[in-house]
Amino acid sequence: MIKTAEAVSIGHPDKVCDQISDAILDACLKQDSHTRAAIETMGGHGVITVTGELTTNAHVNLRDVIEKTYKECGYKNPIGIVTNIVKQSNEIKRGVDNDGAGDQGIMVGYATNETKELMPLEVVLARKLVRAMGARDGKSQVTVENGKVQSFITSVCNPTAETNRNLEQVVKKEIKPHLAKGKTIANSWLRNPNGKWTVGGFEADTGLTGRKIIVDAYGPGIPAGGGAFSGKDATKVDRSGAYMARKVAVDYLKKRKAKEVFVHIAYAIGVPEPTMAVVTLDGKQENITGYDLRPKAIIKLLGLQKPIFRETAKYGHFGNGFKWDF
Repeated sequence: MIKTAEAVSIGHPDKVCDQISDAILDACLKQDSHTRAAIETMGGHGVITVTGELTTNAHVNLRDVIEKTYKECGYKNPIGIVTNIVKQSNEIKRGVDNDGAGDQGIMVGYATNETKELMPLEVVLARKLVRAMGARDGKSQVTVENGKVQSFITSVCNPTAETNRNLEQVVKKEIKPHLAKGKTIANSWLRNPNGKWTVGGFEADTGLTGRKIIVDAYGPGIPAGGGAFSGKDATKVDRSGAYMARKVAVDYLKKRKAKEVFVHIAYAIGVPEPTMAVVTLDGKQENITGYDLRPKAIIKLLGLQKPIFRETAKYGHFGNGFKWDF
């Protein structure tokens, strides 16, 4: 079995946009835990545009939040900011006010016993590489065969000496022990394979909230269900339902001592109870029992009215020690 997964750094254009969307949500939740949000960010070539729906009693300077987040992602250059925010649709509001799901969708949860993070090995290793890159534009990719690393890629824009040292330390500590027989760091590491990289971020490329759904979840080996996570408050089951699906998968993996668990939960907009809730343990499917899967109950169980979301936007929404990972 050969599997490959990629990850992106916090300075990658798409990840910058994810973090801005979630930083705005967090800023509102600090003042109003009942904030409703669906915030989309696009950045590129000198301009950041933020649009979407926001219903809140919070008073937040969006420009300050956007500029602060942009700088924390590693960028010091001035940036133009355009905002176009309106209130949530009354028709969507009606369904959520009745404790229904904020949208329809099919959420996928997953857990595997192959790593302590209960995540696929290639995903875990790819994320460790981009963490080492810090606040720079960068990407990683790891290919494994039967649990052994065959090759891995790191591409970093304008790496400093410290960045290079951090990468080398992670490679030595985390990648080397998993190298396949006959593989060495030298013959398996593709390091900035396109050559010198000096122009990155919004100067070189555009970014968009939600464009890294597979990176955010479990890697390309696991099906993607609903939409993107970032910028959405937890009444949107794309977010809360996906987090709960992970929680259920982890619980079943542990209590049933399974090797691999898939969870699928489906919702209809405006309806509290899911239309489907099944778990597949090592290939055998059964109905999920023992959980309240209504959005309101999930929000309470997982504490999803707190300003915790920008952190989830950095290095993946699962396997990073969040409440739904235990």
